[in-house]
Amino acid sequence: MSYSVTTIGQDSHRFNEGVNEDGFIMLGGIKVPHDRSFSANSDGDVLLHALTNAVSGYTGINVLGGAADKICLEQGIKDSTVYLAEALKSVVGAKIVHVSCTIECLRPKLMPVIPAMKERVAELLGITASAVGITATTGEGLTEFGRGEGVQVFVVVSWVVE
Repeated sequence: MSYSVTTIGQDSHRFNEGVNEDGFIMLGGIKVPHDRSFSANSDGDVLLHALTNAVSGYTGINVLGGAADKICLEQGIKDSTVYLAEALKSVVGAKIVHVSCTIECLRPKLMPVIPAMKERVAELLGITASAVGITATTGEGLTEFGRGEGVQVFVVVSWVVE
């Protein structure tokens, strides 16, 4: 008999002061043009970090702050797709069937890149892009994220457990 489980993940990063030499940030596994970089040890991909935390919510194994720190700080791997893959290794007896992501930020403007983010997240999870929802909001400027100081992401993952 199968049943469903829902998990949630959250992450946020502040922007660094000064000009972003790379000209982009990583968000949802893709390069998004932006003039400021994230303040982070890794590539700072808050969407993939929130997704990794949601996977940890199912497995009970905290990858961020654990294995990801070793991968990043000791091995020098800053790619957040690696941290997500590490979290997915511990999933047993369950399948992700839907992901819903809400991004709060004033900038960068995300509407043009949401389709590419959906495709990339779907690819990383082995699901269809139609099973990935991504929305963006400024939150009417009520938080630091909505005022342009960084990006915050919440992710809800729906699972089917066999």
